[in-house]
Amino acid sequence: MRRGRWAAVVLLALAARPAAAQTASQSGFADAKYAFYPDTTPNDDTQSIGYALFRWDPTVKWTTWHVNASFEARTDSHEMTEAAVSFTDRTTKRPALAIRAANASWAKGNTTVVLGKQFIQWGKTDIVIPTNFFAPHDDLEVVTTEELAVTGARVTVGNDVDTLDLAVTGYLTPTRIPLFDQRWVVVPPAAQGLPLEEAGATYPARPQIGARWNHLGKRFENSISFFTGNNTLPQFTAALAPDHAHIDVSREYAQLTAFGGDAAVPLPWFTLKGEAAYFGTTTTSAEEYVIYVIQIERQTGEWLLIGGYAGESVTKTGTAFRFAPDLGLAKAFVGRAQYTIDTNRSVLFEAVVRQNGAGLLARAEYSQASGQHMRVTGGFRLIRGDADDFLGQYRLNSSFTLAWRYSF
Repeated sequence: MRRGRWAAVVLLALAARPAAAQTASQSGFADAKYAFYPDTTPNDDTQSIGYALFRWDPTVKWTTWHVNASFEARTDSHEMTEAAVSFTDRTTKRPALAIRAANASWAKGNTTVVLGKQFIQWGKTDIVIPTNFFAPHDDLEVVTTEELAVTGARVTVGNDVDTLDLAVTGYLTPTRIPLFDQRWVVVPPAAQGLPLEEAGATYPARPQIGARWNHLGKRFENSISFFTGNNTLPQFTAALAPDHAHIDVSREYAQLTAFGGDAAVPLPWFTLKGEAAYFGTTTTSAEEYVIYVIQIERQTGEWLLIGGYAGESVTKTGTAFRFAPDLGLAKAFVGRAQYTIDTNRSVLFEAVVRQNGAGLLARAEYSQASGQHMRVTGGFRLIRGDADDFLGQYRLNSSFTLAWRYSF
């Protein structure tokens, strides 16, 4: 929180420059969403959940400086939100009030510097993005993820052909994992009958450091990247409580050293994309692995078509249990089809199918705008598979959703 207050003071000081030199703008939206789950789960019998979210994104610009911020207020009917104000995003539940982003950027010539809480997005593929190292997520509902910002400094230097991106964050922003008493946690057979209790986390003190070089050639684009820090996905230590009435589960974050690369090659009929990353570690209980994606993308008329394969290879087996959606979505065929009916209407289809047929995630969505500000979206998500498959274990979590958004 001290870091949050310091960042807020710096941004306010920058925004206090003479008004005549400034231009200000804002955007945002208010969301209301309803989700219905036809099935209950062994540890969660709630079938209807309501959500509300308000987001405000102000921006102040003058000369070569920009101040960008994003604030959120939210609630829901299923106790996934807690009465807290968060800057670091280390709460186990979603905070009711959050500083989603707060940064100041300076640009001159071929150099851009961004300081503060920001989104750093690397990689070229879709659905599964192996080299997106600075991208923790809100995974409370696992297959409906939202990226979280990280706090640090980023320097980008480049020209029309080559770009070097350097980033460092002062502390780890962890991926937010499913709550132990809700439907997105599948309790292991050995722990059936005993509730799981959150026992806190051990956060590393080291910074997260990364570098990425991107080259735009005449016939292709490619990059290589490096990262050292910690995995945003936790591994768990479980212990039976002294009263034998529940199991205490604590989290820790393994050291991570990663190398990756990606490429995109435009061809006459489609664009071919490839991306791969090696995830190494000095933490003896953690695994080491490679994730790679081969993808084709085609825009034809009003259709955007994406298809590919995500693979993985575990080079060292870990001894600790880990929440691993990155590996869970690998060894699978992935696809997305989006059709723009007109300026107000669109449909989306998306699927992840495990190569052995043991897991399936499919989503269909229809969206329609009304005027310049309102949009209604309805969707259905189908999950099927075997109980021992990452996707299949969530087979009781198929759902219907209806969302309304007012943008300003």
